[in-house]
Amino acid sequence: MKKCELCDSPANLYCESDQASLCWDCDARVHGANFLVAKHSRTLLCHVCQSSTPWNGSGPKLGPTISVCEICVNSNVKNEAGNEGNDHDNGADGVGDSDDDDSDSDDNFEEEEDDDGQGDNDEDEEENQVVPWSSTPPPPTSSSSWRGIH
Repeated sequence: MKKCELCDSPANLYCESDQASLCWDCDARVHGANFLVAKHSRTLLCHVCQSSTPWNGSGPKLGPTISVCEICVNSNVKNEAGNEGNDHDNGADGVGDSDDDDSDSDDNFEEEEDDDGQGDNDEDEEENQVVPWSSTPPPPTSSSSWRGIH
């Protein structure tokens, strides 16, 4: 497990500019020091394996966020798909009139899975991913009116 370079807590992000893995608290202390270091882009580390993720951010303080790398997401999707198949097989072994109704609903469920395919899982992942927000306000727009002064 990667440790924070400053305090030995588990690392949550990596700063390429500083070449340092940092926890949330140490990152806030280091990158909140001045506006120059606040510009450093930091990459969030996977919550599961601590490898780099596609998520990055900059600013004086990145809020605590859980991110997962593509490898862990894909392995989790494969594991869930394997478990769902086993659950379905176990549910179809029952006997009785009520099972006929259940099998109809199971068939509908299968059709929904087949129609949607695995692409739907990708859409769900996109909807559920969290993007860290910078706590700094956006710069003011340059639409102030100087035309009135001659």
